[in-house]
Order: sequence, then structure tokens, then C-alpha cells
Amino acid sequence: MTTIKATCPTCGEVELTPADVSLRVCSYAPLSYYAFTCLTCLEEVRKPADEQVVALLVSGGVPAQVWELPAEALEEHTGPRLSYDDLLDFALQLGTTDLLAGLAGAPAST
Repeated sequence: MTTIKATCPTCGEVELTPADVSLRVCSYAPLSYYAFTCLTCLEEVRKPADEQVVALLVSGGVPAQVWELPAEALEEHTGPRLSYDDLLDFALQLGTTDLLAGLAGAPAST
């Protein structure tokens, strides 16, 4: 059986099996990571996984789970940030107007 050596920030070097490691490969490479639960302290450890780490783990028998980063997450946003007051005003506005109900009763446009 393949043994994978990794490092826990608390316990130091640990030995794992492929079943102990989860590998998440993102369409945006800098967000790819692998994770495991340390067998000594039982803490979850998450570390970045570049192309080399991904290739090494896959060759050791760790299945890669691919996930897509939504395009919106990488969009550049301009303008001021949403403040707590903005969010509160929005929530209060939702309570006083029923725009969704009005739209739900409107005839569908073709």
C-alpha cells in the first residue's frame, strides 16, 4: 500500500494512506488543495496543491475531485463596498415592498 508523508502544523510529519487524503483540484489552479485529518491530534489540515503536488498525489492513488470556480468570483468589482447600513436598508426595504409578489403575478412576456 502507498504511504503518503505529510506535515501537521501541530504534530509534525505524519504517514497517511490515499484513503486518508482528499484532493480538490480547482479550475483556478491557485485554489486547489489537499486535506487530511491528522491521526494524532485529529485536526483537519488543509494545504495548497500546485500541479506538482496534484500529480504526486494522483500517482499515489489519491482520487482528484475537480471543482469549477464560478466566473463571478474572479470578476473585478468597482465602486464602494457594501456596508452594514446598506445591507440593513436592503433588508428593511424587502419588508416594506412586495416586488417579487407583483412580478410573480405579472403575465409572462414572449
